[in-house]
Amino acid sequence: QVWLVVSGGGLVQAGASLRLFCTASGRTFSDYHMGWFRQAPGKEREFIAAISWSGATADYAKSMKGRFTISRDNAANTAYLHVNNLKPEDTAVYYCAASSATFLPVIVNDPQRYTYWGQGTQVTVSS
Repeated sequence: QVWLVVSGGGLVQAGASLRLFCTASGRTFSDYHMGWFRQAPGKEREFIAAISWSGATADYAKSMKGRFTISRDNAANTAYLHVNNLKPEDTAVYYCAASSATFLPVIVNDPQRYTYWGQGTQVTVSS
């Protein structure tokens, strides 16, 4: 079992930057690839980015490249999502998720491949 706690969201103005945190406990954090997703009201959950267990490889949704940066610190059991130049359309609940690197050697953008999920944090961007 892996427990994920997401934090760092809030109400920000357009153009601001934000860093989200995903802190893990339970099993060994470095056994898992990590992904970030978001879900806006009335929309499906959307892939943002994923990072491999070691941090050596990262992948981004095409629409997210440039403003979003995923990273991790295995010693701190934490994954991060840094967002620059926030826009009102970035308003959503942001989730982190973990997928086993043992069973799935590559990082993926399919939310169904992720076993453990954090509770989400609301990000609201005002214009």
